[in-house]
Amino acid sequence: MMADIGGLGPFLALLLVGFLPNEVWRMLAIVISRNLDEGSEWLVWVRAVATAVLAGVVAQLTLAPPPNLAAVPLAVRIGAALFGFVVFLAARRSVFAGVLAGEAALVAGTLLVTR
Repeated sequence: MMADIGGLGPFLALLLVGFLPNEVWRMLAIVISRNLDEGSEWLVWVRAVATAVLAGVVAQLTLAPPPNLAAVPLAVRIGAALFGFVVFLAARRSVFAGVLAGEAALVAGTLLVTR
């Protein structure tokens, strides 16, 4: 049934199984967090833990990558991570900007190396 959609089956499965179930929790968190003080110690701690988890994932993907990412040279992976960190700092500690820039640098570096 999914194969009849012209190759979109895996993407639809990812949307239905990966994205939508998580989005429910994100929306619930938005509703619950409306009355919380953004500067409270509890939220500062939560933000620090989330940033540490993200840093751990980036470190693992950079230094012990899965097979497909292991094909990308280590220098490109480290350079992309450093570029993402610099953008993170330059964009007033925007995690979104840092991750987006690091990912773009990884894709660009991979394309340059494989040509």
